[in-house]
Amino acid sequence: MGEVRDSARQRLRDSIVDAARAQTVAVGWDGVRMGGVAAAAGVSRQTVYNEFASKAGLAEALARREVDRFVSDVRAALREHGHDIPAGAYAAIAHTLAEAAGNPLIKAILTSARGGSDALLPYLTTRSELVLTEASGALLDWAHVVLPSADPAALAFAADTIVRLVVSHIVMPQAPVEQTARALADLAVHLFLAAAEAG
Repeated sequence: MGEVRDSARQRLRDSIVDAARAQTVAVGWDGVRMGGVAAAAGVSRQTVYNEFASKAGLAEALARREVDRFVSDVRAALREHGHDIPAGAYAAIAHTLAEAAGNPLIKAILTSARGGSDALLPYLTTRSELVLTEASGALLDWAHVVLPSADPAALAFAADTIVRLVVSHIVMPQAPVEQTARALADLAVHLFLAAAEAG
């Protein structure tokens, strides 16, 4: 019985966060109102407050979910290509660049939204280091599987470097996503293979 109740509550929370996300993308966090979120989610305003306590609590939940989804998608892109290092690196990097270009919340998280003024940004930017760490961790976990004999310190440095380079290209893009992803994937392969040779 408790599992059913927990599942129903999670669906409720998800529907509220979905509504908040849609409104945030449409009008910016400053324009989001708890009553509007409640109406879009088909619940009462009090229900939104009961679940998240405040607009700040809702912002925290929205930021956390964006990070979780993003990192999960990066892991899936890497896994999809198994031990094919060039294909896995390209898929993960291309996904990240495309997601940042098309998802204003992810771009804000990854780039710390430099110069932004939206009130949601503090909740997103506090996630910046977390998402960099988790994205590096996803890349590193995959690299340990595909290059099990590689030097762990060299792999960690390679993963961190790749993630930071990808973010720099999100902040200041210089070429189409596919071209940038291919160049960064080639560099990733070079760094990972160097780590393998050092092992």
